[in-house]
Amino acid sequence: MSEFRALLVEKTADSFERSVVERTTADLPDGDVLIDVRFSSLNYKDGMSATGSPGVTRNYPHTPGIDAAGVVIESTDGKFTPGDEVIAIGFDLGMNTAGGFGQRIRVPAGWLVARPDGLTLEESMIIGTAGFTAALCIHKLEHVGMTPAAGPVLVTGATGGVGSVAVMLLSKLGYAVTAVTGKESQHGFLRDIGAAEILSREQAREGSDRPLLKEIWGGAVDTVGGEILWNAVKGLQYGQSLAACGLVDSPQISATVLPFILRHVNLLGIDSVQLPLTQKAEIWQKLAGPWKPDGLATLKETFTLETISNGIDRILAGEMVGRGVLEH
Repeated sequence: MSEFRALLVEKTADSFERSVVERTTADLPDGDVLIDVRFSSLNYKDGMSATGSPGVTRNYPHTPGIDAAGVVIESTDGKFTPGDEVIAIGFDLGMNTAGGFGQRIRVPAGWLVARPDGLTLEESMIIGTAGFTAALCIHKLEHVGMTPAAGPVLVTGATGGVGSVAVMLLSKLGYAVTAVTGKESQHGFLRDIGAAEILSREQAREGSDRPLLKEIWGGAVDTVGGEILWNAVKGLQYGQSLAACGLVDSPQISATVLPFILRHVNLLGIDSVQLPLTQKAEIWQKLAGPWKPDGLATLKETFTLETISNGIDRILAGEMVGRGVLEH
């Protein structure tokens, strides 16, 4: 058994307490591959896990961290050998399986992809689940026909993890991006990463009482849900699509069939958690190659085990900008 450090969330009578503790590999669940975690990243779901959201984590004490990148220590699966560099996102990692906020994880081999050439372990965690989800949105939108020639692409929640990577990727791929944010102080940040236009949340909600809006968007990536999502659908150009991947504003929409039957538009659902491993590997290869965002480091805020609890509080309060990376 080897010892390692981890953030541990423990349930008390009326709250959830976080502390950095010493653990051993005997505390980890069964699995094919033991990994020395070098980097993890901070996602909204980690905040939910750290505060007792039953839809994310059921059993405590628990170590969050739905992302991890590191080096294989031991493997009983022939696909991986000690020394291999690997990436784990999604499946049950950090939800009910001890996650990347610990220096060791043990997981099934079927949760892992080999680090692709072109990305370092750190860069893979600047991207993380949030950035991977952004890429998956764009991949699916282009699969159904989105092109730069169709018109501007709307990105909601644009300063967050998914939104900021979406803005950066779309700009790299030649799209004109309109970013939606409630953070007026971050307009400069959004322009620096590729936004051509910026709307406030209030502007994005205008016309919510109307069944259809002016045809503007050649596509949309929505991270917030609710009224803003539906307004974006109503503003899609004929035949275009919106990829929905978040609900920080609301999981509810007040919808009609009119945009679908009058404008031939599509509402696409995006999930990166249970996505088959072969499809995950395909997206990672794109992110390591032609889709690799320029200036990834500009999105990064570095955390340690001692400071990640503060990051958890900030992401739940909507105060994070870009991507938080935990360095072990």
